[in-house]
Amino acid sequence: MSEPQPQAGHRPIPTSAAEALEIGRGHFPRVWPDGDEPALHVHAFDIGYLVYPVFPPRTDPTAYPRDPGGSHIVISKADGAVSALPNYPPEQAVEMYRRRFLPGA
Repeated sequence: MSEPQPQAGHRPIPTSAAEALEIGRGHFPRVWPDGDEPALHVHAFDIGYLVYPVFPPRTDPTAYPRDPGGSHIVISKADGAVSALPNYPPEQAVEMYRRRFLPGA
């Protein structure tokens, strides 16, 4: 028996970090302006999956750091909703998501 397919208008709800990564890929460019393909990381936490780009270390310490710009996204474990957050370190982004979506917590 095959898996049920999402109906039009319904969001997929990820059940693993791998599924969240596949959903998240659609929210980031396929290629950065310098031609590199973005490496994405998934940080699973109690109510969602934080998906964010990971940049390789600089090979030239005198060069300007790469400006990642953009944002992180969180995919809700409850309903698959995708939310954009500022490009903060993962734990700070997760805390911001919790304050926004669980104000009484």
